[in-house]
Amino acid sequence: MALRRSSRIGVGSLAAAALAATAFTAPAQASQDPAATAPGHGATQRAMDAAVRAGIPGVTAQARDGRGVWKAASGVGNMRTGEPRGKNDRFRVGSITKTFMATVLLQMEAEGRLSLDDTVDDHLPGLVRGNGNDGRKITVRRLLNHTSGLFDYLADKKYSETYMEGEGYLKHRYDTLPPEKHIRVALSHRPLFKPGTKHSYSNTNYVLAGLIVEKVGKRTYEDEVRDRIIKPLGLTATTNPGNSVHLPRPSSRGYSKLFRDQPDRIDDITEMNGSQGWGDGDIISSAGDLTRFYRALLRGKLLPPRQLKAMKTTVSTPASPDTGYGLGLQRFKTSCGASVWGHGGGMVGWLSLAVTSEDGRHQLAFNYNGDWESDSMLRIMEAEYC
Repeated sequence: MALRRSSRIGVGSLAAAALAATAFTAPAQASQDPAATAPGHGATQRAMDAAVRAGIPGVTAQARDGRGVWKAASGVGNMRTGEPRGKNDRFRVGSITKTFMATVLLQMEAEGRLSLDDTVDDHLPGLVRGNGNDGRKITVRRLLNHTSGLFDYLADKKYSETYMEGEGYLKHRYDTLPPEKHIRVALSHRPLFKPGTKHSYSNTNYVLAGLIVEKVGKRTYEDEVRDRIIKPLGLTATTNPGNSVHLPRPSSRGYSKLFRDQPDRIDDITEMNGSQGWGDGDIISSAGDLTRFYRALLRGKLLPPRQLKAMKTTVSTPASPDTGYGLGLQRFKTSCGASVWGHGGGMVGWLSLAVTSEDGRHQLAFNYNGDWESDSMLRIMEAEYC
């Protein structure tokens, strides 16, 4: 799942969950740890501190490069108590889940169990039908690079008001939502365009991708992610929450501006049913685990060369000319000309970004425990790589 917000780095696909200022009284605090301004990362720490001064409760981050591992945090993890943001926090990564999902499907392709040119109907016959939608014309590749034309279920007004905003979110955040519900919401709308002709980010694509993983693997999507990625890489802070509403420790509180008509209100939204994200955005992880994941991926530890090349074959993203979208992997171009690969992610209460240099030698991952200020995320990335 990704939040419905526009930003140059594409952190969210779209869901107007939050738009206001603070209601809690504990002030955000910049980091005072001298070790946090280690050589090579001082600008990154200053950009994190600036995000906190701009109103984000807290930031946690980790970078890996030739000098080693750098961990940092800024601001607060609990706006009521003033407890600082933790350097090892776990958080909901949102659409960064999509890179995990695409990796699993590409591994299955390498094993000869499916093809990127298979249609949705080949694996889920008859599921995608109605209102002009036709699974016989949508390939696995088009799901993964968002050229399917399928409507994003999060963009459905009724769904957003019920599950993503205001009193609707507060009332329904503990509900279990099966993936089929998200598909039904999407198919109640006509497709946005003919499959393969354009790019439009749609969380619906990755719900279908998860269902294909389960059909091919004959077990849950969570089992496939755990056994193919989490265990082999030793990602001990990374989990699929299932129907759990809790975050594993250590973790901070998450905050959202749910009410458009109450611009000074912030709600603690830490607890929510993990099924409301599922294969398009349910994973819980840490900045450290995300840097290890993207390091392994871009260095060819998870995919053969042919599949990694396919993953990095991008289509243009009209809303953001500085990015390109591959198969669950985004290319970002910095102002200093560097290209980095990764993904952004948003959930109600959380915004994250994880990127790596193309050679897999330099990673950065960080998370905000507030969902209303995505523009500053680009500045943190720029500070690290420029």
